[in-house]
Amino acid sequence: MKTFTYTVTIDQGIHGRPAGDLVKLAQSLSGSKIVIDKGGKSCELTRLFAVMGLGVKQGDTVTVTVSGGDEESAAARLEEFMKQRL
Repeated sequence: MKTFTYTVTIDQGIHGRPAGDLVKLAQSLSGSKIVIDKGGKSCELTRLFAVMGLGVKQGDTVTVTVSGGDEESAAARLEEFMKQRL
């Protein structure tokens, strides 16, 4: 299991377009279970409406946990995406 935390820096937080792009990336990483957590509330990162339902705003810190498959590579790709886009 690989876990990392990230503090969202974009003004609108994880809203429509960036959430959709993040979910698409998570869906492409088949073989790994990916969970995102914000303040004790969590969901699978492959479910768009659940991710948006977390209500992640600018300045919020999320924890992403990747397990199974190629978790090292999957976590690295997700973390890089978040640093560049969120």
